[in-house]
Amino acid sequence: MVLIFADQTDGQIKKQAFEAISYGAKIAGQTGTTAEVLVLGTVENAASTLPALGKYGASRVHYADNPAFNGFDAQVYAAAIADAATAAGADVIVFSNTTSGKAIAPRLSARLKAGLVAGAVALPDTSAGFVVKKSVFSGKAFANVAINTPVKVISLNPNAFGIQTSETTAEVVSINLTPSAGKIKVTSVNKVTGTVPLSEAELVVSGGRGLKGPENWHLVEDLAKEIGAATACSRAVADAHWRPHHEHVGQTGGAIAPNLYFAIGISGAIQHLAGVNRSKTIVVINKDPEAPFFKAADYGIVGDAFEVMPKIVEAVKKMKAVG
Repeated sequence: MVLIFADQTDGQIKKQAFEAISYGAKIAGQTGTTAEVLVLGTVENAASTLPALGKYGASRVHYADNPAFNGFDAQVYAAAIADAATAAGADVIVFSNTTSGKAIAPRLSARLKAGLVAGAVALPDTSAGFVVKKSVFSGKAFANVAINTPVKVISLNPNAFGIQTSETTAEVVSINLTPSAGKIKVTSVNKVTGTVPLSEAELVVSGGRGLKGPENWHLVEDLAKEIGAATACSRAVADAHWRPHHEHVGQTGGAIAPNLYFAIGISGAIQHLAGVNRSKTIVVINKDPEAPFFKAADYGIVGDAFEVMPKIVEAVKKMKAVG
């Protein structure tokens, strides 16, 4: 059986979980077994939300409705998932390779003595064993890794597989999992509200030092508003306190994989590319024709952002007006 962990925050199943379920369902099809989902913590409107996970390929949802799981602790989650996976007889356990997945999967792997592939980008090759393709070297290359253990753990890179749906529903089964004593005490939580989380955004508009100062950030925000995108920035911008650090993307910030990434006034150093090179389409706007980012771009505009961006925003408004 394939068990997929569906992460939830504030009672809402995260978007990446839908992709992980679709991926796990395909693995179940390859191996002739079933795809089942595990949810820890209290989910809002569970009576309708959880059966709906069936449309992504899950036949059953194991629901541990315990408020003790509403606060994330990787060690507590790993212990609970290990118990649930063992009880269900899971052979393959799938996570989304998000911040929480990266924290849980290695701990679970150690507990179950299971082989782990983190950052999978394709379905396993089961023609001769169980070989999983993953990205390596910050997305600049790929490796095919064989898992030979009876239990296998995979974390899927977000936006690497896609969401596939049908008209089916899943059976929901309540399970009783007792959380272990956590070693982490959360004293306060500060959340950003009113914006699309970068990890879930399909469209991202990002700015760098080429914007010259925080007073010019409206160039980023104007386009983001028109296309419904999240905003991001380079490390230099965050370090200069033009923008909050949660918007920093790159090797030392957040790693994202949107369908469209606009880079405005960002040179494209290798550290920044490491966090955004999984984007489906990259558009670069920079007045330096030698900017490294152009080598990674799908589309590039060599020009001054202060002249180019207002024209792009105006063009988007005209397209929206036409319908």
